[in-house]
Amino acid sequence: MDQEIIDIALRSIMISGFATVFASLWSIPLSYLLANKPRLAKTIIPFFEALVGIPTVLVGLLLYMVLSSRGPLGFLGILYTPKAIIIGQAILITPLITSISYRVLRQSSEVFGELALSLGASREQAMIIVLRESMPGIMTSIIMGFSRAIGELGVALMVGGNIKGYTRVLTTAIALEVSRGEFENAILLGLLLVLVMVLISASLRILKRFSEY
Repeated sequence: MDQEIIDIALRSIMISGFATVFASLWSIPLSYLLANKPRLAKTIIPFFEALVGIPTVLVGLLLYMVLSSRGPLGFLGILYTPKAIIIGQAILITPLITSISYRVLRQSSEVFGELALSLGASREQAMIIVLRESMPGIMTSIIMGFSRAIGELGVALMVGGNIKGYTRVLTTAIALEVSRGEFENAILLGLLLVLVMVLISASLRILKRFSEY
């Protein structure tokens, strides 16, 4: 049982970690683009902010319909696999990372970007300066995105299927133990989930502090 719990915890970290990395790969460039396109941002950012609180089960349901055998992407055959959970979690946290990073990048662009351009820097040099000055805030958005991903249940349950030794993560394991009436095990798994979130967040915050120097 102890080894199974360790495997579940490591699987949770791996899946949510990949989801956070993938979401960051497109969310941060999008945030930078919007930070320099005020008119476009006025339309897109409010929409993203509204999606931050979208129920995870709704995202899971929509993704299930897309990935099921009758769905448009059913031919991929990734339903009830870790890949499906990663995709779902990445979609889920994209609005969160984008909206937070946008605020940070927008402020840095107005202060440091315009100053750099006025002093003769190229647009590429100004972009590097803006990203460097925004890194602490961007790291905060990534931390929040990871915490949102690893703590969600709907996506993992709907498209992962809670398959033992394959797609079972901490949140789905907690739900399973509750359904069995094993509340002590559920509480222990819940405490483990909180511990994992705290340790990962603390590690990322340490990286954030180094990025400030």
